Amino acid sequence: MTTVVNRAVRWHRPLMLLVSAMAVLTVVAAIGLVADPRVLTGAPAWLKPLKFAISFVLYGVTLAWMLSLLPRRSRLAERAATVIVAMSVVEMVVIVGQVLRGTTSHFNGTTPLNEALFDVMGAAIMVLFLAQAVLAVVLLRRATPDRAGGYAVRLGLGVSLLGMLVAFPMVAQRPAGAPAGITGAHSVGVPDGGPGLPLVGWSTTGGDLRVGHFVGLHALQALPLLAILLDRFLGARLDELTRARLVLVGGVAYAGVTLLLTGQALRGQPLLRPDALTLTVAAVLALATATAVGLVLGRRSRRAGVVLVG
Repeated sequence: MTTVVNRAVRWHRPLMLLVSAMAVLTVVAAIGLVADPRVLTGAPAWLKPLKFAISFVLYGVTLAWMLSLLPRRSRLAERAATVIVAMSVVEMVVIVGQVLRGTTSHFNGTTPLNEALFDVMGAAIMVLFLAQAVLAVVLLRRATPDRAGGYAVRLGLGVSLLGMLVAFPMVAQRPAGAPAGITGAHSVGVPDGGPGLPLVGWSTTGGDLRVGHFVGLHALQALPLLAILLDRFLGARLDELTRARLVLVGGVAYAGVTLLLTGQALRGQPLLRPDALTLTVAAVLALATATAVGLVLGRRSRRAGVVLVG
């Protein structure tokens, strides 16, 4: 265990420092959740810092691990990762600072200072997005030892960029009943801060753009996990090319789910109350994915049969 930790620390020092800082902030925010009774936009004041801190722990570890997969160092990728660290720190400083001031960080244009801080966050996210895109291009052009793992990393980075993009409509939302000076919203069709799902707070009365955003972002972990599970449990039965194709199918399906959830939210529909259109699209996506998996496995079986006959 000590050896694994020591190796992880050397993956990318700025990213691992970010992970350490966010781990500490997770503890602080968890204490604040219990000790601080304040509520902002219908949620405990420290819930947003807690969720973002946990997210950045996962994000930083995953990116650092991905960099460690490169067969040789890439200064461009490492510099892009350092930029990501800097922008992440900017965002978290604003989020925590606004909680300490007793106000919200996102969509807050109620005063010139609040508006400026939200603009700083927006600029930081744009720079972070571009830095991750650079990282994705570097990893796309570099070969990795395992083809399935390489597909998972590249698709994970790509779909997580899609997850960032589907959050942009939040800025355009103007739900009825929103306070003056609020320049966007997570919810569609209802004001932010209404009834929501436990822990995540996603609206149960209207659409919520955080759902697709969350799912898309975590492709960064989900798709590499898929590759690892395929190798662990089916590595002896499926060749590398077949596993890579299955990861590709999984990545396309995951992107489809991200878009489906975003479309559902934009129509003002709660996650747990899908209408006929949402259910139909979900069924088509599931059928297409199952068909693609069947074709991949069928092609593998035919190739194996040809080898045996030969």
